[in-house]
Amino acid sequence: MAAQTVASTTNSTPASGSASAADSVNAVDLGPAAALSCRECGHRVPLGPVFACEECFGPLEIAYDFSGYDTEELRKRIEAGPANIWRYAPLLPVPADVADKPNINPGWTKLVKADNLARELGVDAGKLFVKDDSGNPTHSFKDRVVAQALEAARAFGFTTLSCSSTGNLAGAVGAAAARAGFRSCVFIPHDLEQGKVVMAAVYGGELVGIEGNYDDVNRFCSELIGDPAGEGWGFVNVNLRPYYAEGSKTLAYEICEQLGWRLPDQLVVPIASGSQLTKIDKGLKELIQLGLVEDKPYKIFGAQAEGCSPVSVAYKAGHDVVRPQKPDTIAKSLAIGNPADGPYVLDIARRTGGAVEDVNDDQVVDAIKLLARTEGIFAETAGGVTVGVAKKLIESGLLDPTLTTVVLNTGDGLKTLDAVASDTGLTATIRPNLDSFHEAGLGS
Repeated sequence: MAAQTVASTTNSTPASGSASAADSVNAVDLGPAAALSCRECGHRVPLGPVFACEECFGPLEIAYDFSGYDTEELRKRIEAGPANIWRYAPLLPVPADVADKPNINPGWTKLVKADNLARELGVDAGKLFVKDDSGNPTHSFKDRVVAQALEAARAFGFTTLSCSSTGNLAGAVGAAAARAGFRSCVFIPHDLEQGKVVMAAVYGGELVGIEGNYDDVNRFCSELIGDPAGEGWGFVNVNLRPYYAEGSKTLAYEICEQLGWRLPDQLVVPIASGSQLTKIDKGLKELIQLGLVEDKPYKIFGAQAEGCSPVSVAYKAGHDVVRPQKPDTIAKSLAIGNPADGPYVLDIARRTGGAVEDVNDDQVVDAIKLLARTEGIFAETAGGVTVGVAKKLIESGLLDPTLTTVVLNTGDGLKTLDAVASDTGLTATIRPNLDSFHEAGLGS
């Protein structure tokens, strides 16, 4: 298959709309990526650092040319690749030599067969799995999307890596920029969990708190792109969003490969912006298109926290429009009150026969403890949301306990210690002698 190329551009490229205003510098290989395509009207524009359609202002995403791939040769190439997301480089908008460049190289995280959790939830043995993305370099799935965005930033000649973040993304951008020699400047709500603030700041970039919630932060970043102060900045989840979002597909690729090149029957995926869920669906459809997995039905379930559940509310009401909410939940990494991909999540849940459900803060905490107690996985609050929603779906009969089910844990519980700290601690305090040990009732 012939390599696709894109012109590396000057920073005069508009943040949205036309992709033709930039001057070409040199051609950069972006693998099978062929164009940017509008998800609403289908209008195509050349690859570039743009994110909104010039015809209808709909979101742009990567369109591919996978023609010329032989299924078995592709499978062998993937299996012989590195133990990170770059094993899937032939399916991503990255240059062929991406594995040789300084990057944090996330991915190939564990798919844990969760039989202990399955027993607690009433799921058949061997049918429940947890995709544990806490094993990534900065301990969340955001490393996947940032690694992809970093390669786009290189291609387009950006010098500063930036983002709006609910916490995990800030740390991932800081780490990736430090590794690649980029400047970083990231923006977060001023009241994030302290663990996430420290983890974002430790990499030495600029960390700016915004008075407001994530939606306020995101609006500010969109304004900064059009300001001279933002020249040369690649905002991973704004002007680089089409490339950034493709990193989530690698979750779908890994899950299927780790299941022996099989589609799962059911997936439970957390919803913040909704992009992760939509790109997992895209990844599954690509594997079917390429013949790497057998085509069969699968269901995707979305999971939200009750205190920020605009997609769940719309799904239950039968609406196609997602009405924004003001977030109020301990699951701050999911606290996006106006999720950009919300309508597309609704479409996928309904098309696949899934659903969108939510759980309250107490249920989130209970689920965090349940997963830790049964499988030794300490999830952050987003993982508590997915496990809690899975439990609720099983109890309501919406999730079939006899089918192969994958639940996502997208981050490490060490980032959200406050959520469980108040009622988690020492079992007992004893004197350093056996009498005290037995008095505490700790013997067999």
